Amino acid sequence: MPPSIYQLATAGVQTLVPYQAGKPISDLERELGLSYIIKLASNENPLGPSDKVKHAIQASFADLSRYPDSNGFALKTALAEKYNLHSTQITLGNGSNEILELLARAFLTTEHEVIFSQHAFAVYPLVTQAVGAKARVVAAIDYGHDLKGMLAAISDKTRLIFIANPNNPTGTYLTKQALSDFLAVVPEHVICVLDEAYFEYVAKDDYPDSISWLAEYPNLVITRTFSKAYGLAGLRVGYSLSSPEMADILNRVRQPFNNNALALAAAEVAIQDSDYLTATIALNNAGMQFLTNAFSAMGLPWIESVGNFVSVDLLREANSINTALLHKGVIVRPIANYEMPNHLRISIGTETENVFFISALKAVLADV
Repeated sequence: MPPSIYQLATAGVQTLVPYQAGKPISDLERELGLSYIIKLASNENPLGPSDKVKHAIQASFADLSRYPDSNGFALKTALAEKYNLHSTQITLGNGSNEILELLARAFLTTEHEVIFSQHAFAVYPLVTQAVGAKARVVAAIDYGHDLKGMLAAISDKTRLIFIANPNNPTGTYLTKQALSDFLAVVPEHVICVLDEAYFEYVAKDDYPDSISWLAEYPNLVITRTFSKAYGLAGLRVGYSLSSPEMADILNRVRQPFNNNALALAAAEVAIQDSDYLTATIALNNAGMQFLTNAFSAMGLPWIESVGNFVSVDLLREANSINTALLHKGVIVRPIANYEMPNHLRISIGTETENVFFISALKAVLADV
């Protein structure tokens, strides 16, 4: 009898569970026939792309029959100017998720181990398992990273450490002092990946300027994205900042034309649009205050977050509450797969969306 197609896959892939993205609005429309739906599930920017970005995309239409610049020269130049780096220190990805996958492909084998925290981004175990490496998951402290525990987990087999700062889905963050002390003792054979997908939202004085560490630590990689604060989730543009040698290695495994022409044009404009970023942060701050005030008034604990989302403890199993919210046209994110079965993660929306969500949540909780 011929082998199953699943048996032909590598061992890591055979048991891999695909990443479950936030439920699309179109799916809920088809399933329930609702006329009004809000999505607060995927940490997207509720403002949508800026007018400047829309104009840049439209201006790119004439060249869609041509391949994009595989090197992303203009976008790399804009990023290098913004961060006072050289363009050779930048790697562009199809979202920052692709950078995480490139790191796994470039540095991991079945002989290696990867360290990350409990309650950390679901892509870390996915890229680790896909290449057959071993995951070492360190228990969280107050839903955040235990850096001492992560250091203790390092062995000769450790090759990568993933650290989300801020962390998704908990919204916790690590201070400059804590990370500086950590990096100072991480062995040179271990690559430390600082995933800063939400760094633009952080307004803490002790949050680190991680770019200042690149010159000192050639084993440091910083990943960032245009999907959140810049409102370009649908175009999939991310990047990493590192030493030129690290970027060279990542570009050896990066596929050509991994960023399409519209994405490159949009990101080049977005990174320079400070007015849009200011408006995004102001909307997020107001929405965060509204939601957390509402949770407190309802007697629901929540995890203090520095991102554009907040995880609330419903004090009971959350899946049934999530299902009831879907029937009211509210898409949020259950996070039982992050070992948080009583929590829902709520992305900050517009004022109207936030009010609608709280009204729906109150109604659902009153019925249970």
